[in-house]
Amino acid sequence: MEEYIKLRDIPSQWGLKKGDRVFISSDITALGEACLEHGDRFKPNDLLDAVIEAVGPEGTILLPTYNWDFCHGGTFDYNKTKGKTGSLGNLALKRPDFKRTQHPIYSFAVWGKDQEYLCGLQNKSSFEEDSPFGYMNRCKVTNILINVPFEHSFTYVHYVEQMMENKLEIHYRYHKDFTSLYRDKDGNEEMRTYSMFVRYLDLEPISSESRGNLLRNMLSEAGTMSSFFINGVEFKKVDMAASVPTIVEYLKVGPYYGKKYSLKS
Repeated sequence: MEEYIKLRDIPSQWGLKKGDRVFISSDITALGEACLEHGDRFKPNDLLDAVIEAVGPEGTILLPTYNWDFCHGGTFDYNKTKGKTGSLGNLALKRPDFKRTQHPIYSFAVWGKDQEYLCGLQNKSSFEEDSPFGYMNRCKVTNILINVPFEHSFTYVHYVEQMMENKLEIHYRYHKDFTSLYRDKDGNEEMRTYSMFVRYLDLEPISSESRGNLLRNMLSEAGTMSSFFINGVEFKKVDMAASVPTIVEYLKVGPYYGKKYSLKS
């Protein structure tokens, strides 16, 4: 029977070192259930504190706080708009030691050495080189995925698609602008425009699970992703920069690769 590991001790199992940069994508519900089952208090802040201890002051932590309401005319409020990508990111936004990046669609809660750099980025496009996703590539960030479907959480693929759009036949996506009200951290309001490299919605639907399985298998075979279980919960660990060549090969065998489209959805 698997030995139970307390919540605050879980990050010590991830193989992180002092000074590491780590991006955590998570659904911590199952971790909470494991805590309750073993009489352990479920305090997600303990998990964040343990990651901070693991990487130290020279390290950097990012958590997704994505919200797509801006794409549908909703107001983005830097201080109040909650992320739709897990409770851990929203918890981090409430802490004084985490700060938020500025993009209204793909924002991140950030702690650590590179916090000021990341929170100072002014990228218009979600996945451009001068975005947190470009930083993840340049700075060799490790992605830890906790109990989340790979096909819906490994957003880094879209950064690689945009990075390679002029070198590969990425005709199934295009740059689309979104304009809505933006309220900054000081409460100032203005209409702003941001963009995203979006997929044509008139494409024949392909199972996201099957696509996710293919990429997961390719990354595992390349040795840039590993999977393991702690307290019965699945974790994945991805070397993001090292995964780029494999992601490029995955894009080349994708169902939409090389096809041209003219109807913009």
